[in-house]
Amino acid sequence: MMRTQIQLPDRVYAEAKRIAQEHEISLAEVVRRGIERMIALYPPGRAAHWDLPAARALGGFQAPADEWRELANTR
Repeated sequence: MMRTQIQLPDRVYAEAKRIAQEHEISLAEVVRRGIERMIALYPPGRAAHWDLPAARALGGFQAPADEWRELANTR
């Protein structure tokens, strides 16, 4: 078995700890089961069959070029 460290957002960590406590399993077991679930959902080679969608015309720019930087950095 491999030992590793991971960083989790506080909310994810709290929920994982809750699941572990409710099911009387370790936090490590919660993480292992989650990863096993992801492996089942994403089998090897699945991404290899993906093709880039064809480009399509989106029309002209709606903002002047001198405003692009400001627009790209606003939320």
